Amino acid sequence: MTKLVGPFRKSSYSAQLGECVEVAVTVPGGRAVRDSKQQDGPLLTVSRESWHAFLRQFG
Repeated sequence: MTKLVGPFRKSSYSAQLGECVEVAVTVPGGRAVRDSKQQDGPLLTVSRESWHAFLRQFG
């Protein structure tokens, strides 16, 4: 089971299209990603290092 540290936050790029992802911080500093339309659905979890590598692709 993935332990979440904070609430899920909706992507600022989601706009009004209804195709949203939400991200929450996990222990120890990774991230959990889910489809906002399926809040009880599966989570994609990544380590802190993988999350930072993902973000570097955009910055």
